[in-house]
Formats: sequence, structure tokens, C-alpha cells
Amino acid sequence: MQTKGGKWIALAIATASITVIGATAIHVIGQNKVQTVRLATGSRSGEYYAFGQAIAQVTQSHYPKLKIEVVESSGSGRNMSDVHSGTMDLAMVQSDTPTQANVQAIASLYPEMYHFIAGNSSKINSLSDIRGKRIALMPEGSGSHALFWPLIKHYGLSELDFTALPMPPAEAHTALANGKVDGLFRVIGLGNGAVGDLLRTGKTRLVPIQQVGALQLSQPYLETVTIPKGAYDGSKPIPPQDLPVVSVSALLVANKSIETEVVKAISKVLYEHRNELIAINPRTARIQHPDNNRNLGFPLHSGASAYHNKDNPSFLVQYAEPIGLLVSVGVLLASSLWQFHQWLLNRQKDRADMYNLEILNLIENVNQAQRLQELEKLQGQLLKIFKQVVVDLDEDRISPESFQSFTFPFEVAISSIRHQELILSNQLVSR
Repeated sequence: MQTKGGKWIALAIATASITVIGATAIHVIGQNKVQTVRLATGSRSGEYYAFGQAIAQVTQSHYPKLKIEVVESSGSGRNMSDVHSGTMDLAMVQSDTPTQANVQAIASLYPEMYHFIAGNSSKINSLSDIRGKRIALMPEGSGSHALFWPLIKHYGLSELDFTALPMPPAEAHTALANGKVDGLFRVIGLGNGAVGDLLRTGKTRLVPIQQVGALQLSQPYLETVTIPKGAYDGSKPIPPQDLPVVSVSALLVANKSIETEVVKAISKVLYEHRNELIAINPRTARIQHPDNNRNLGFPLHSGASAYHNKDNPSFLVQYAEPIGLLVSVGVLLASSLWQFHQWLLNRQKDRADMYNLEILNLIENVNQAQRLQELEKLQGQLLKIFKQVVVDLDEDRISPESFQSFTFPFEVAISSIRHQELILSNQLVSR
């Protein structure tokens, strides 16, 4: 018959088993569940969207349980706000976009170059020449639209000096090709196909952006770059010579609450599966590791940091040799101290044994004494031994335990002296 205590033990074991089974089931279910994260990009025909598709495709092939949903958006400003609020998990933004608290960086993707394209008949040879002209801009809310205004401000221009016409990229390209606008401004990666098609019509040309150093004083996120001769056509070539312009960086960012392992997996795709990305989108060849000399403008996400630090040795591995040396020295020192302690104890015991043997010999002499003068001399020797033992105890030459063992033979010696003294005294009286 099972006791009451036995029933409680059985119940506890059953409860623990159910808990373990439940936890294991939840873990297995969690492992089999596909996790979806949303990536905000740009317009469906733009570079951001194509780049996002490449990342999503390669990530899915290596991490089947991680799905990246690529979402079309109006541009960097909206992307930043959506990631900050948690509406989106990931986003591509330009490096000039004002940062928000919940947003952290994953990687710098590629430089986005300022392209100002003018109609051949527009007489626009520099940005200063757009006064009174019709300029096609990218849609409001896009990074290109936002970057245009501080650029022209440097040249002393405002929106009252020309006609700004925001429109979708494809519409803007068509308008310039058909002469409905005089110029077009767009910030995009070098080698964009739509830009190349527009330039190869023979009706348009790229305009240089000068005074880069001065521009950086008010816009420090700008970088000096060059559109190389023949970048858009090598036969003509287009441009006919190296063209100075400026650029910003396209960044991949994430909400800081996104799981570390998710961002670590995406980082691994960016840096370790580059060939697969390049096969889908050549722009991915420009992805670079962030380092101390490159300010992304955002704190790095913990998942990205975990990936970049994966090859860094742990503290124990990094300092294994000095730690091993310290441990060895510590063990040797401890062993030496223990051996010294044992030697000291043995020495103390040997010294106490020596005193005990002296007292035993003294007791034997006491029992053989025939005269009171001999007893008096032996008593003096006993007191001398006792005094020396006390001194040795004070100077740690014998241990307190050894002193305690010494007191027994000492008391026996005292008793023996008194007993022999009584015998000898009686013998004298009887005579």
C-alpha cells in the first residue's frame, strides 16, 4: 500500500514529467514554425526593392524557417518611421535619414550617387543653371526628394526659383526623354538600368556636382565619389569623362527588438553568400563590413555585432596561456604551502614527542631516586622542560594540540615526584 508521502512524491514526479514533455513540445513546435520579418524597401521598380528581393531569396534558401517579406514603400523617411514604430522589422534607408531611437544598423550596402540628368537643349551645365527650369524629382517622402533641397540651398536656390515636379521614376525618365522637363534629379546606385537607358537616348547628359568640400560642411553625410568614364556606355562613352559627384550610403537597418539570431542569420547571408546575391543583383558586390573607421550613423544591432565577433576568441581562449600559467603557479604555491604546513606540523609533533620522552625518562629517574636532594634536582629539570615548552608554544614551535598532549605526562611526573618524596620522607622518620 502506498503511503501518503509516497503519493505526494509520485504526484510531483508526474507533474515534472508533464512539464518537461510540454516544454519539449513547445520547443519542437517553435523550431518548425516559419518566422516572417517585413523588409521595407522602395518603389517596386527601384534599386531598394530589387536589393531586398535578392536578400530575401538567398536568406530563404539557407534558412527555410526565416522568411523575409519585401514590402514596397515611399522611401527612406517612411521606412525609418515604420521600423521605429515596429510596423516594419527591417528597412533600407539612406545614411542621411534622421535616426530614431528604436532603429539599429545591420550593414552598409552600397553607395548611392547623386545623378542630375539634363536635357541636351536645356542649357543646364551646373546646378546653378536650373533657375527658371522644370525639374523632375522623385516622389515626396523618398530619400532622393529629401536630399535635393539641401543640395540646391548651397547654390543659393529655393523652390521659388524653378518648377519642381515630383513624380514616379519611370514617369520622370519619360518626361525628360520627351522634353516635358528640363532636368531630373535622382539618388541611386551606379549603373542603374533605367538611368542607362535614358542616357543612351542621346537626348540627355549627366551634370557634374562641384564644390564637394563645401557641401560637406553643411551635409557631413555626403561622400566624394566619381562616376567613371563609360560607366553607362563604353562605346560612346557615357559619361565622356570621369564625372565628380557626391553620394550617400544605402543602409540595412532593423528594429532593435528583432531577435539577435534573426539579424545574425541575415548578416551571415550578406557576407558569406555574396556570390549568390551577386548573381541576383550585382549591387551586392559593394557590401562592406562596418569597422571603426566607418560611421554608419546608427548603433550596430546585437545580431550584427554577434556575427562580426563570431571569430573573436572568448576571454578564456584569448588568455588561455597566461591563465594556465597563473593556475599552475597557484597550484604550485598552494601545494608548497600545504607541504610547508605539513612539515611544520610534523616538526611541532616531533618536538612535542621529544619533550614527552624527556619527561618519561625523568619519571623513571624519579622512581629510582634514593635521596630528597635527587628529587629536588629532578623537579628543577621538570620545571625547566615546562618553561621551554611554554616558550616553544608561544613561538609556534609546538602546536596547541601538542601542548595539550604534553600536560598529561607533566602531571604524572609531578605526582611521581610527590609520591617518591613522601616515601623518602617516611624512611627518614623511621630511622
